[in-house]
Amino acid sequence: MLLDGDEWRAMFRGIESEAWRLEALPQYLVPQEAEEIEAFRAGKRIDAPAYSSPYTEDLKRLRTEGKRKGRVHVLTQPLSEYLRFEFSRYYAPHALAGEDIRILDVTGREDPLAGVQDFWLFDRSTVVLMNYESDGTQISRELYEGDPAPYIEFQRIAEAEAVSFLEYVKE
Repeated sequence: MLLDGDEWRAMFRGIESEAWRLEALPQYLVPQEAEEIEAFRAGKRIDAPAYSSPYTEDLKRLRTEGKRKGRVHVLTQPLSEYLRFEFSRYYAPHALAGEDIRILDVTGREDPLAGVQDFWLFDRSTVVLMNYESDGTQISRELYEGDPAPYIEFQRIAEAEAVSFLEYVKE
């Protein structure tokens, strides 16, 4: 089953304990980000500690409710322009607002998740596969109807092998 619109938003509204994502692409082409990417290219940056948005406020709410939102991004150096943008525009303020963002840098080493596509894991029971073109254009979000156990294991591996985003950018 493909998820879009209200069905997709309902996945996040229904979080009981955790929403977690694996990201494996060097770029995501999201039409809504075009203006922000142009501003980034022009040198505009946000003040991550002071930044507030509906997303950061939702992260804070989830934390106060004892819920968790997290992700691991598998990447290699040098960072793509998109990843530099994503680090600045999204990861920095979101990590400061409470999202558990981690980086799995596989530069010069074996990728323990090679071949695993992007996905969301909700409450360690529901998997949504994120389908993309090779250039990062999203095709669809697909509710996975099989056993979530392999995806729970992918999450375990990713979190064990990754470092926190804030630690990664200090290096």
